Amino acid sequence: MLGVDPLTFLSDGGFFMAPIALCGFVAMIIACERLYAVAFRLSADTDTLLAHVVGDVGKGDVDGAIARVAAVEGSVVGDVLAAGLSSADAPRDELEAALDEARFAATPLVGRRVGYLPMLANVSTLLGLVGTIQGLILAFDAVSKASADAKSAALAQGIAVAMYTTMFGLMVAIPTLVVHGVVAQRANALLDDADRAAVALLRALAARARRRGA
Repeated sequence: MLGVDPLTFLSDGGFFMAPIALCGFVAMIIACERLYAVAFRLSADTDTLLAHVVGDVGKGDVDGAIARVAAVEGSVVGDVLAAGLSSADAPRDELEAALDEARFAATPLVGRRVGYLPMLANVSTLLGLVGTIQGLILAFDAVSKASADAKSAALAQGIAVAMYTTMFGLMVAIPTLVVHGVVAQRANALLDDADRAAVALLRALAARARRRGA
């Protein structure tokens, strides 16, 4: 790691390297789970799915639309469309309530644990800062108290603690913040797709109701 053995890097960095490493480990687990969730588990091909569902509703084939949505059960858009199609023959206010409820339910689903990522990034940075202060204290203490023979070694140890903890805290914080930005952007895109799907389905079902009443 930048010319330093990883074990030496961690050991020479002192006490605060361990909690920084723990923050990085937890952040990595959350990041991997959330990236998988927003990129695959909660995602669907919204444009294709919506085109087929609206087309089926336009032809009066609500059961066919329900079958299409069932194939992507668990996705944000799929769950919103399923809620609307299950109330396809209900009065408009009930239909809108079902769509709103599904969209509201999707918000905590896509945002689950995302807020921990910037928190862990900030904690890592602050732990690195505390380690830096600790290292400077050790260095100043060595200058003032250590013997001439031990002074250079103690000074080097204090500087190592100060620099290593700062660098390690930033090494954890920077990628964590980058992943948070990616996950948050994708989560917002999923919610936008859900809103767009709800509006499109509402219009399609309203047109269907008008044709049936004509």
